[in-house]
Amino acid sequence: MTKTPDAEAGFCRPSEERVLEILDSYGNDPQQLIAALLDIQEASGRNYVDRRAAELASARLKVPLTQVYEILTFYSMFATEPRGRCVIELCESAPCHFQEAERVLSWFENALDVKCGETDADGVFTLSRTSCVGACDGGPAARVGDEVFVNLTRDKVARLVKSLREDDPASREGL
Repeated sequence: MTKTPDAEAGFCRPSEERVLEILDSYGNDPQQLIAALLDIQEASGRNYVDRRAAELASARLKVPLTQVYEILTFYSMFATEPRGRCVIELCESAPCHFQEAERVLSWFENALDVKCGETDADGVFTLSRTSCVGACDGGPAARVGDEVFVNLTRDKVARLVKSLREDDPASREGL
């Protein structure tokens, strides 16, 4: 994947060519905007869609830039600012709240050395809150990408962070 330097942020972002390839792969169909934006975000290497990519999507798909930003700011799976490779989202629904989600949040903050809403210095982890992850019977719960982790304990949080840091999916089985 071709990336170009982003001088302001000190990291790379997908090249305009790569963004256009992604849009072309969806037939430049405005009905595929969300799917295309997800792929653009993944190609960024920092889990976000930058302004230039949003502008390219708007122009190529012939949708207003405001519509692109409505999607990018409405759905929690999107970001317009760089995030870590692993975004850990803690459920803040009522069932998780009553299962002491705040305590779980503090365990993650300590393990990652960040506060909720921050990205660690290495750009590996972003810790945030999200609405219901659909695991109310196993709260407190957290989501990382498509994976949901339930019945979190201090030990499970430590093992999960270690597994994510080492990029070892096999060690997440059973968490």
